[in-house]
Amino acid sequence: MPRSHRHQVPNGVFHVTSRGNRRQKIFLDPDDHLRFLYLLDELTRRRGWRGFGYCLMPNHYHLVFETPAADLSAGMQWLNGRFAQAFNGFHSFDGHVFQGRFHSVLVESDWHLLELSRYLALNPVRAGLCVDPGDWKWSSYAAIAGLERARPFLASHRVLKHFGGTPSAARARFEAFVADAPTRMAA
Repeated sequence: MPRSHRHQVPNGVFHVTSRGNRRQKIFLDPDDHLRFLYLLDELTRRRGWRGFGYCLMPNHYHLVFETPAADLSAGMQWLNGRFAQAFNGFHSFDGHVFQGRFHSVLVESDWHLLELSRYLALNPVRAGLCVDPGDWKWSSYAAIAGLERARPFLASHRVLKHFGGTPSAARARFEAFVADAPTRMAA
């Protein structure tokens, strides 16, 4: 029986996740993270996608992207395929890197986007990988909060516009929004 098609719409915003095969790590060292982020930069340039958030965890990743065309599946196939080739090549592995196809959910409201931004920021904290979301180098939190320069694909203004005022006031309100999250939730 053929697999069902992914939900794809033009100008859709999607929360995309993909996990390592057998839940194994897909980021073994900082270079793996950097290679993945480089591929995200290239993907967004090629397809005109805009990123609103990301979080790279040891064995999976989360991305929030807007796709101007209905090309989510093609873009994700390119991203996961390129990363798997690089990962296997650099670590002298072979075989599957990712567990099945990516998972995606259409982001249907601004509130959903804001909650995703908070979830992504707190994912490494809740997993015990860091104490403060600004300490995790591999997420969009620090860039959105103005603690570091944003990657080229990250359109942090899309999240910050919901916090109003000047850019510095919006960043402070965003940090407070993340800090006000319910305490311990599953990562």
